[in-house]
Amino acid sequence: MKKKIISVISLICICCLALGLITAGADTSVISEEEIGAIVNTQTDTSLVSSPFTEAVSAVRDSVVGINNYQTQSSSYGYGYGFGFSFGDDYGRQPSERLYGTGSGVVITSYGHVLTNYHVVENANRITVTTSADSEEHDAVLLGYDASLDIAVLQVSGLNVKPVALGDSDALQVGEWAIVIGNPLGEKFARTVTVGIVSAVDRQVTDTSYDRYYRRYTTTNTMIQVDAAINSGNSGGGMFNVLGQLMGIPARKYSSNIFSETDVDNIGMCIPINVAKPLIEEVLRGRGGENASSAAPSSGNNGSDESMLNKPRLGVTVTTLSSSATARLPLGAFVREVEENSPAAEAGIQKGDVIVAVNGKDTSSTTALIGMLQGLNEGDVVTVKVYRAKGAAEAIRDNTLDLSVIDPDGEYIDLEVTLRVIGSQSSFVPAVVPAA
Repeated sequence: MKKKIISVISLICICCLALGLITAGADTSVISEEEIGAIVNTQTDTSLVSSPFTEAVSAVRDSVVGINNYQTQSSSYGYGYGFGFSFGDDYGRQPSERLYGTGSGVVITSYGHVLTNYHVVENANRITVTTSADSEEHDAVLLGYDASLDIAVLQVSGLNVKPVALGDSDALQVGEWAIVIGNPLGEKFARTVTVGIVSAVDRQVTDTSYDRYYRRYTTTNTMIQVDAAINSGNSGGGMFNVLGQLMGIPARKYSSNIFSETDVDNIGMCIPINVAKPLIEEVLRGRGGENASSAAPSSGNNGSDESMLNKPRLGVTVTTLSSSATARLPLGAFVREVEENSPAAEAGIQKGDVIVAVNGKDTSSTTALIGMLQGLNEGDVVTVKVYRAKGAAEAIRDNTLDLSVIDPDGEYIDLEVTLRVIGSQSSFVPAVVPAA
């Protein structure tokens, strides 16, 4: 009996010991509100955060704006030769305006001047600017541009945005910080900030481009290389130093493509701000480059003799250049002959000139040229823009155009022509002269 009692007591002790171990392993305490507050309700003392970027970014970020390039086109497939020709009128479709592309810009004066890339606003019928202050699109005017340098200056009336300070890009040092701000992929990522270093200050970048009259040309510019991320939409934005000074304009990036197995990362190019300063100064003094807005080429008429009877004429025989000629000449009406004592001769138009615009409207073909002149009257004075290249007058050989004899480094010239009726036959019948 005694042994049985001892066994029962032992069993009870063992159970109590086991229960004690179990309850000891479980935390049954409740966390106090004070402890929870200490864990959750924390603060960061920004004065203790060390960064060379925050102050500069805070000062200039809202000065970076979005730019929208609107163009009028007949359809999504209404392009010829890659130059944006519209075939809408020929097929009865009404042209419509659409957003062609977006980019970035930087406000540089309190008068609403905005610096950007020329390729951001190229061929735009309408340009608008968006800011961080509202969701409205503000109409902008293109005051001046330099296509070869890929820079342009806009102005927005009543733009209430603080301008940035321009730096001295000649003082840039390899290895210093580069802060890039722009709108990659449009307004969805507006005023994105990326940071890197200046990788080089004198990279020679060669590009093949087309001017507004579709003449192909090659330019080589000195650019700043940075390793900060630059993506589509960053073009025209700002590359700043840690002082918040605008040092460059992000213009392009190098990337991998399907034609190359080479991987490319973090190679971006910026136009030095000192390169843009002469254009900025010209615009501020009221001597900016010509406006970039251009009308779509007119469909004109069929160029028949009867259509020009008793109409005032220039007095030239012209032919339309094909797109293959753009390596040497712009697209336009190539002057094969100039009549003696004609308005064209008196104004200085020469054989071999290419008529690219009349009164600021592009004339990419003889048909477009005829259409523009048909609505004019005798005595009207028109401004004819021609492209003149050395050797072009001698390029017509046996009813063909020998491009090899033409020096591609020509010049654009504006001439004033007073129209008048000069006989009963039109000299605008397009000649069959293929561009070899």
